[in-house]
Amino acid sequence: MSLTPDFSVAGRVACVTGASSGLGATIAQALAEGGAQVVGVARRAGEIAAWAATGGEVTPISADLADLDAIPDVARRVAEPYGPPEILVNGAGINTREPADEVTRDGWQKTMDLNLSSPFFLAQALVPAMKQKGWGRIINFASLQTVRAFPGGIAYGASKAGVGQLTRAMAEAWSGHGITVNALAPGFFPTALTGPVFSDPERAAQAAERTCIGRNGLPADLVGPALFLCSPASDYVTGQILFVDGGYTAK
Repeated sequence: MSLTPDFSVAGRVACVTGASSGLGATIAQALAEGGAQVVGVARRAGEIAAWAATGGEVTPISADLADLDAIPDVARRVAEPYGPPEILVNGAGINTREPADEVTRDGWQKTMDLNLSSPFFLAQALVPAMKQKGWGRIINFASLQTVRAFPGGIAYGASKAGVGQLTRAMAEAWSGHGITVNALAPGFFPTALTGPVFSDPERAAQAAERTCIGRNGLPADLVGPALFLCSPASDYVTGQILFVDGGYTAK
């Protein structure tokens, strides 16, 4: 028995939602560079096409994952280029940043549909093929707000707290079939979702000071943890939330 861990994703088929920008794009690129065949899904057709043009064995799909009625069709389209995915990264998300007293039913529902419901129903649609292979990886996106309350984040935080329990429940349901389910919980990284933080140098500096490491995250910081959870190296890890936050939640 070799004690050298297998971090390879070469030859695997992966689907990454939210792949057109931010951390979703980072993970999609890392999987492609690692030799996986990657289907990237995002709402804006131009942006996901531009992502695909960066190279690798990749295919772009434009779809609105907040439309839950469209999920079965999305699952069908995702499986067309390379076959059914063995790796699913649920990276699509939204943060309306509505203060608690101003939360609208529309904003609340969109947040829950995209952040919480679509990861489950897309996974549910793709799991049967993973079961047939006896191997699969599902990576959800949790958040600091899975365990912390931030101003203007009541809908987003509720959805991400739900992602934490969803990850555990999915692991309980499917890990017996060789499908591990885990979540990445990034700290403050410069993305579209955290634009309001990084557009304010003082707020960005405050976020960095609250970490143990003393800086905010860089996209490359997420690559190692993501590849670990996508690869055979994490065969015995399931139902877990991995905080990649520089120690923010440790203080």
